[in-house]
Amino acid sequence: MEALLQAVVNGLLAGSLIAVPAVGFTAIFAILRYPSFAIAGYVSVGAFAGWAANTMLGFGAPLAVLVAFAAGAAAGLLCELGALRRLMPAGALTVAIASIAVNLILENILRFFFGNDLRGFDLPIQPDLIIGGIFVGLQQIWNLVLAVAVVAAVFAFLMFTRFGRAMRAVADNPDLARLKGIDPARIAAIAVALGAGLAGAGGVLLGLDTSIDPMTGYRVLLSVFAAAVLGGLGSIPGAVAGALALGIAEELALLVVPATYRTGVGFVAILLILTFRPRGLLGERAA
Repeated sequence: MEALLQAVVNGLLAGSLIAVPAVGFTAIFAILRYPSFAIAGYVSVGAFAGWAANTMLGFGAPLAVLVAFAAGAAAGLLCELGALRRLMPAGALTVAIASIAVNLILENILRFFFGNDLRGFDLPIQPDLIIGGIFVGLQQIWNLVLAVAVVAAVFAFLMFTRFGRAMRAVADNPDLARLKGIDPARIAAIAVALGAGLAGAGGVLLGLDTSIDPMTGYRVLLSVFAAAVLGGLGSIPGAVAGALALGIAEELALLVVPATYRTGVGFVAILLILTFRPRGLLGERAA
């Protein structure tokens, strides 16, 4: 029983870290209607920006997350406006394929400047807490707090700001939003900045939990994509729910299969959800 509870706790902690870039992924999809696999590159860019702010400038974890958000947003806007938006007339599939190329470019730029070595954040080593036989790291708790704060800020932005309401309007019906005076191109740029920024912030959270290298984003891309699909592409609450569900599923899988098969859980999750509920856990049912 303790092993089962430990797996659930570990899954919730791991899922909360995946939830941040998953929300970014689904925010971009909700507005632009294509899966941006460049999100992996934005994760890595943000991770290194936050690492530099922490190790070179002495910033703490919260400020490093803010720096990573800004770096991810800047990278996302540069790639979107400089390359991906020009391909939109060719269709969503073309843009999605191009986003893979963008990810590879960003990954190799980071490799050129920082090399391939693993890098860790400059934070004090803290002992684990033992609560009822369950081990929980203090840094994991802080990571959870930061992840919850970031996601809560996104929900507040979408619900209570003019730009957030405009984003929801464009996601629901871009033609009607245009008739009401909302510029979809401007909202698309905001959505890209928000989504890429969240990916960058997620890169720091992942780095705080382990370490970073230029492939940090690539290694979590499947989990981010699976979380978004599980929750329902375009649904931000769904992305959070999907990430938590996937985190728990992956940790529970370790109780019965070797760790090398852990990533396969993401593929199985995508297959099952697309078979029985194509719109995802919180997505709208097909008419």
